[in-house]
Amino acid sequence: MFKAIPIIYFLLLTAMVCRAQDLPDNEKWNLHFQGTYISQFKPSFSEKYHGQNSLKDSTEKVNSVTATMFFGFRLWKNAEFYFNPEVAGGDGLSGAYGMAASTNGETFRIGDPSPFLYLARGYLKQTFPLGKTAATHIDDGANQLNGQEPNQYLRFIVGKISLGDIFDINPYSNSPRTQFINWCLMNNGAWDYAANLRGYTVAFASILQLQKTSYRFAIAELPIVANGLDLNSDLSKEFSLNAEVDRNYTWQHKDGHVRLLAYYNQGNMGTYSTATNEGVNIAATRAYGTYRMGIGISADQQLSKNIGAFMRLGYSDGKTETWCFTEADRTLSLGININGALWHRKDDVIGIAQLVNGLSDVHKNYLAGGGLGFQLGDGQLNYGNEMLSEIYYSWKPVNAGLWISGDYQFAINPGYNKDRGPVNVFSMRVHVEL
Repeated sequence: MFKAIPIIYFLLLTAMVCRAQDLPDNEKWNLHFQGTYISQFKPSFSEKYHGQNSLKDSTEKVNSVTATMFFGFRLWKNAEFYFNPEVAGGDGLSGAYGMAASTNGETFRIGDPSPFLYLARGYLKQTFPLGKTAATHIDDGANQLNGQEPNQYLRFIVGKISLGDIFDINPYSNSPRTQFINWCLMNNGAWDYAANLRGYTVAFASILQLQKTSYRFAIAELPIVANGLDLNSDLSKEFSLNAEVDRNYTWQHKDGHVRLLAYYNQGNMGTYSTATNEGVNIAATRAYGTYRMGIGISADQQLSKNIGAFMRLGYSDGKTETWCFTEADRTLSLGININGALWHRKDDVIGIAQLVNGLSDVHKNYLAGGGLGFQLGDGQLNYGNEMLSEIYYSWKPVNAGLWISGDYQFAINPGYNKDRGPVNVFSMRVHVEL
């Protein structure tokens, strides 16, 4: 972990120097930085048996660190280019195995936890205003240039991105760096969104913004193997289609959104029923042309000036193996965020959420027969829905870009197994933004 300190320090120093610039009404370029450190502690818990991909029943202490530079450039009229070098290191509890609702969204299933530098994003964004509509001022921010944005537009994005930057955006539950830490609270757990091992893909996306409704579509590359690092650029063999409608509304003069998401992934996937019937690991059943599809509903609603609520509901057919994100075929999450202005701490936040995940019948049977997914596999399975509660308090100690958070997660039936748990996880997070 300490090998990452010189790299992170250099990125932070560069951002501090470059941020000392005036912000014109339409800035030509900008530079931002984020750094996030998360430390987690899990006490031992009860289990009746243990498999290859089980969450360890012993006491664990792990940590993770990420640091990202956000470079942005204005190229020509309504065209912008962004790229984000990123460093990530550390480990999840039990190597991020054993739970669909893995407890740290900043970690990956990587054998070597040593910090590694890679390109997270690198993409072009071109916007075409529609008609002579009004414009809204956009503040300077990470992957966002200070300036004017038309209220109605057609936008194209091409390059290396995270699909979570475009789809399933929920203002109260979207980032493990500043909000809920759990994987299935940062995105819809049943959305097997196209991504490599570190959460990024190469894609072409479009956004049509019309008044209060936006229409979003993307075709993206899938990893060559399940949860793999390398992406398959041959879209005739593997591809992911994603579409979403996002509607903005007001309820009793308070803002809200509702979103409908659908996805279709086709590639070299294995089938749970075939693997179970033939008594083999699912990787042995992989064939091109198999697919996985699902839908999701997301909503958020401002309840008062300082309180907001959110909900996500997701469903996947669950016939073929999970390929990219996490082993959840059904999901439901609910939560609220409370701003600290209620107790004269306007930059502080409390978040409380409840999550329930489930599996398809063929997925259950496969795991019960001793099968292994890329995340789960206890050797056998006494099935029960995986349930998790999370609460965090984000504290901003100074008038600067620093937040310190305490987080607690309580999980019942980890890995959908009634014979394991419950599990308690305590976390401490330090987040810096410039």
